[in-house]
Formats: sequence, C-alpha cells, structure tokens
Amino acid sequence: MGCRRKDDAVGHDDLDSRVHDRVALDEIALYAEVLEAVNFSDDRLTLDELDNALGLGTSASR
Repeated sequence: MGCRRKDDAVGHDDLDSRVHDRVALDEIALYAEVLEAVNFSDDRLTLDELDNALGLGTSASR
C-alpha cells in the first residue's frame, strides 16, 4: 500500500478556488486512500494499515 498523500492540500492547487471546497476535496482524497488500501488487503485493515493509508504514524506511537 503506497501512500501518495502530500502534507499540503492534496494536489488541488490548479483548481479554481471559486468552484471547490478544499476541505471536502482533501476528505475525498483521504477516503480514496483508504479505499485503495482496502482494495489491496485480503482482510480487514489493522489500525497500523489504516494509519499508513492515511499517512499517519503507527497506532503504537499514540
């Protein structure tokens, strides 16, 4: 599972700011990352796998 998420706004700099909601687009991008991780998994995602898909540290570090 490769996480291609950036730390900044997830690659939406070229969009017209009058016709989009950056927060909504970022949430959709995160959801897409989770769906991609689920697609590659044969079973339910572990917390660590979910954290990785979202670009977070492991759950043990909390």
